[in-house]
Amino acid sequence: MARPRVPLLSRERIRDAALELIDRDGLPELSMRKLATELGVSAASLYGHYPTKDDLLGDIARDVIERVDTSAFETTPWQQGLTAWARSYWSALVAHPNFVPYLATGPGRSDAGLRMADAVHGGLVRAGWPPRDATMIGASTRYLVLGSTIGSFSRGFVDDVQVYRDRYPHLEQAHLLRAKADEIDSQSFELALQAFVDGLRVRYTLIQDRRAARRRRS
Repeated sequence: MARPRVPLLSRERIRDAALELIDRDGLPELSMRKLATELGVSAASLYGHYPTKDDLLGDIARDVIERVDTSAFETTPWQQGLTAWARSYWSALVAHPNFVPYLATGPGRSDAGLRMADAVHGGLVRAGWPPRDATMIGASTRYLVLGSTIGSFSRGFVDDVQVYRDRYPHLEQAHLLRAKADEIDSQSFELALQAFVDGLRVRYTLIQDRRAARRRRS
């Protein structure tokens, strides 16, 4: 049987190609016409799989969020659960920084996103966090992850020492940052995450102490 002249399409193939295009050229550059050119098909052939670009972006977001692992909340104390979730969340997003703005401002009612939020909130409440605190911890962790994956701090510096010498005396080593961007960015996230969790441990102890004091008085 002769092979088809037009490459066979699937939703998965379209999603993968769209995310590759976003990774390479940026989110604003994605269009159905440009994506069709990348795939070697007509733009009309994409609409049978995704009626709109928003449908496609929503499906890409679902695919990315489904890579985030929340299972540690079921098997470990809340500190380890939160840390493992944050790291998994960060890993899923840092691989696609050009797509993070969509995840930050896109629809908040997707099934994948709600399942993740439900697992995190449930794990924290089961561990003894008040529901309001659990909500704020989930939100704060999301802010930390999104902020650290939307762009690279280290890659914002140029590797020309003359840019910083004399004029910025406290940045005399800044020209070295770009070459170590992956290491610095990942370790900076770890530092922020650890400081965040350490602070939460103090708050958690205070909450439990107040509960114990109320029980003694009652």
